[in-house]
Amino acid sequence: MIEEIKHFIHLIPHDRDSLQYIVDAYQKSTYVILCLIIFCETGLVVTPFLPGDSLLFAAGVVASGLGVLNIYVLLILLFIAAFAGDNSNYFIGNFIGPKIFKLNLKFIRKDYLEKTHAFYEKHGGRTIIIARFIPIIRTFAPFVAGVGSMTYRRFVVFSILGNLLWINSFLWTGYLLGHTDFVKNYFTQITYGIIIVSLIPPIYGAIRSRIKR
Repeated sequence: MIEEIKHFIHLIPHDRDSLQYIVDAYQKSTYVILCLIIFCETGLVVTPFLPGDSLLFAAGVVASGLGVLNIYVLLILLFIAAFAGDNSNYFIGNFIGPKIFKLNLKFIRKDYLEKTHAFYEKHGGRTIIIARFIPIIRTFAPFVAGVGSMTYRRFVVFSILGNLLWINSFLWTGYLLGHTDFVKNYFTQITYGIIIVSLIPPIYGAIRSRIKR
């Protein structure tokens, strides 16, 4: 299964022939592969490099014309995968965070934890939703929310809203535009464009932060 996932990731930004190959090779197992990638990209802080936005768009394109994948099944399964990833990341952070701060390390102070908790209680909802649309950030946001002990009930509500918006936005865009000549002819460029555009906010934020310092 690991090799299949690696192969799938490699094929995502390629043309529609690659999509046809994926579906022909894996059939209904494509659902499992997609869910595993989305779960890992969302739920494991060590895999923020996995595709997210472009993967959802590609899945929507697959569902629009190749007939094997159903858009509604994708919506349900990928939402569950993303939501499960969010929650696993939250609980990992919630479990590890307090233990790290108890070590009394010089560069990790308890007041950092208190400030993080205060920030997520005040701005956490908005952060969780916005982070959904920013690669890398969406991987770490639930983890930091757990570290900062954001109230779980509050976290769940915004996790659901964020995932619904994220999954529906990219899946439906791919599904509704997947049959057009523009997407057929420029699929590779579009997926790379999605990746580049989605990376602009974190890069801009990092540069802005460095300039301020």
